Amino acid sequence: MENQKNHDEIEIDLMEVFGLLLSKIWLILGVGVAFAVAGFIISRFLITPVFESTTKIYILNKTENASITYSDVQMGTQLTKDYAELIGGRYVLEEVIAALSLDIEYEDLYKTVSVATPSDTRIVSITVESTIPEEARDIADCIREVASDHIQNVMDIDAVNVVEEANLPVEKARPSCLKWSLAGGALGCFLICAIILVQYLMDDTIKSSEDVEKYLGLSTLSLIPVEEEEGASSKKKNKG
Repeated sequence: MENQKNHDEIEIDLMEVFGLLLSKIWLILGVGVAFAVAGFIISRFLITPVFESTTKIYILNKTENASITYSDVQMGTQLTKDYAELIGGRYVLEEVIAALSLDIEYEDLYKTVSVATPSDTRIVSITVESTIPEEARDIADCIREVASDHIQNVMDIDAVNVVEEANLPVEKARPSCLKWSLAGGALGCFLICAIILVQYLMDDTIKSSEDVEKYLGLSTLSLIPVEEEEGASSKKKNKG
């Protein structure tokens, strides 16, 4: 029983596996390049590009002719998260939908809007994604205008200053052709390596005298060389 269990176990020689993969290196690289090209074509021509437009505002709660203390700045920094919640709220986004006559629901517009508040600053950046560059810019600007009024009314802010108006994006934000190409190449190499290894593990045929000694524990006395070309030619002569 112990001998049978030993025969049922599969031994993997890592050096043999490495040599096998190395012998198939051109096949692996070829498949990797093919998948990389496929990834580039898909990202470049088949996926609809998405553009991003960003606008920034600066919020400072102070009265006219009053000096700004460090505590004011620190308090304003802590309130930036509140400003972000107000900007992405239903009131602001529904006002933007009505102002621009957008054929979109609040939930769908909310997914395209992101609000970032860099640490230790009172600057709030509003980024909008859209498949149309002009639409992304117009929505970002409209959100900034509506949100500025809404923040002043709700938070009792004196003023919301514009740091940057929304830009007109000229390059797509995603998908990235480079990332898709690299991911496709890596996927292709992984798949072909997996197929080669599976074929190697499933192949239990004996190909050399070393295999006889390794798997059967027998020593070979002699080898009979067989040439396929000579065998084929002898068959043709016999038929003649």
